[in-house]
Amino acid sequence: RDENLPLIVAIDLQPMAPIEGVIQVQGDITNARTAEVVIRHFDGCKADLVVCDGAPDVTGLHDMDEFVQSQLILAGLTIVTHVLKEGGKFIAKIFRGKDTSLLYCQIFELKLFFPIVTFAKQKSSRNSSIEAFAVCENYSPPEGFNPKDLHRLLEKVGSPSGVDDTDCCSGWLEGPNKVYIPFLGCGDLSGYDSDRSYPLPKVAGGTYQSLDPVQPPIAPPYKRALELKKASSQGFRELEKLSLDS
Repeated sequence: RDENLPLIVAIDLQPMAPIEGVIQVQGDITNARTAEVVIRHFDGCKADLVVCDGAPDVTGLHDMDEFVQSQLILAGLTIVTHVLKEGGKFIAKIFRGKDTSLLYCQIFELKLFFPIVTFAKQKSSRNSSIEAFAVCENYSPPEGFNPKDLHRLLEKVGSPSGVDDTDCCSGWLEGPNKVYIPFLGCGDLSGYDSDRSYPLPKVAGGTYQSLDPVQPPIAPPYKRALELKKASSQGFRELEKLSLDS
């Protein structure tokens, strides 16, 4: 491998189109074997940045979706503790639901390793969506920390003061140790509004021509559903035509 090129490892549940210079791993980051494969690819090297853009197949039940998303963040943090260099950055998708206690537990987990944590919502995200991103800077693991002890550490420390507490959110929400996390809305008013529909742009030729995607999904999970929907709609039209003919 050319040492002048950056080492990039991508993980996804679905197959990915090949990208030159990118090592691709198909797997589930919540699975220990997948995490081991990713860590092995770095071969002792340390990453400057880890991005966790994963999200569960949302059910519409925000409490359930938020909990599953929190487990993805924990899985991402597990990989971070093995491959991220000190001073590095970690960006993870979060769901800001009604249950703020779970969100503050996530803050607690991240603040153990990153002194700077900011929540940000990008301009391309709809206002109705509960998604945002946690931007964590300056990775600083606790002194003597062993990545294998991550779960043990999270179970042991329950509040900012370090006192054993089964309710991990109470110490962060009340008293002198209360933590405020900055929230940033990205973009400005000159950009496109993600909640609005726009007319097609006018072109010199008079007719707008849409372009095919550079790389369509290889095996989208919704492909079978679309095929069934198309088959059922065709069957309905044929049945309707027979009834009109008769």
